[in-house]
Amino acid sequence: MQITSESVKVGHPDIVCDSIAANIIAEILKEERKIGMTVDNMPHCGIEVFLGKGFCVVGGEIATRVYVDIEKCVRDTAISIGYTEASLGLNGTAMGVLNAIIPQSPDINIGTRADLGKYKEIGAGDQGIIYGFACNETPELLPLPYVLVNRMMRAFESIENPVFAPDGKGQVTVDYDERGVPKRVATVLMSNAIDYRKVTERMKAHIEPEAKQAAMDCLNEWVDKDTKFLFNPTGEWQAVNSCSAADSGVTGRKLVVQFYGGYPGAQLGGGSVVNKSPEKVDCSAAFGARYVAKNIVAAGLANKCSIQLAYAIGLARPLSVYVNSFGTGSIPDDKLSKIIKDVFDLTPRGMIEGFNLLNDDVYRKLPKTFFLEPYAWEKTDKVNALKKAAGVA
Repeated sequence: MQITSESVKVGHPDIVCDSIAANIIAEILKEERKIGMTVDNMPHCGIEVFLGKGFCVVGGEIATRVYVDIEKCVRDTAISIGYTEASLGLNGTAMGVLNAIIPQSPDINIGTRADLGKYKEIGAGDQGIIYGFACNETPELLPLPYVLVNRMMRAFESIENPVFAPDGKGQVTVDYDERGVPKRVATVLMSNAIDYRKVTERMKAHIEPEAKQAAMDCLNEWVDKDTKFLFNPTGEWQAVNSCSAADSGVTGRKLVVQFYGGYPGAQLGGGSVVNKSPEKVDCSAAFGARYVAKNIVAAGLANKCSIQLAYAIGLARPLSVYVNSFGTGSIPDDKLSKIIKDVFDLTPRGMIEGFNLLNDDVYRKLPKTFFLEPYAWEKTDKVNALKKAAGVA
């Protein structure tokens, strides 16, 4: 049995769009903090970004007390990723920027403000069905293919050779045995735009070997002599034909990549994440559901666990909590569902405060990875409470 996960570099146009949206929210949070931001008066943001042929459109809705230079956020983000000239597929300095942001609907704002809402608490910013997942394949309690392919993306982002342009994507295929235990990496696929202006004739033959070395070094304990490595399988990918010069970018289009890499059983919810302020449960509850699933697996109550949370706009508590342990649970799934409601605070306020989601630094990191950083939702600090509630402490 083989399972494959995919990921992309931060220079991929979809992640550029996510990064722009996240950095706009981060700037708003930073400025709001200067004038006394709290959970009760926090800004509300839903931002969409489109990128195509050197042109960026920023739209959506914002309710805030501060001014942020949207155009500067867009340009600074592109430049920070490495897009400094059109020959790389995008020039952050010269790109066109259209700001189409409007104020947030007052009807939505009412439901997310404790002082205005019908229920006098911070309600979910929208209805939504959200999933979280964990398994015991890795120390991070994430699927091995997901961990490995993201490790490879970070390695390629760190390559100092300017031949490798910002845009790139990859896949890692893992062999599993009949018991579902990962054994080895069968195939590695890496595609990276190449800046051929910096490639001499002598260097051409060394590009693929350098790419292979970078991939194999970061996957070393899982690769062997039979592992296949594919690089730029079309034969050539020129940087001038990368990013917005070749493909459009849109916020929220790489959710499979950012969540669990397409791992079977790890479902996706209904909305994008990094372009929303955290009262939107597409954002906060995506991390809350992962937090719950990870703690259940860390507590030994299941080897694999998927959590579904459902919310209604304006209401704080989940309408439903569903657990699927795929037959690996030490107690019934319905009992786990009841325990979750007692052990975890899955209200917008509880998750915003518990996960430090009004921290602009957190938002700036999110487009790259949701889980492989020391985020608060990656803690396993509910293990003892879960064991006690389950009667296995």
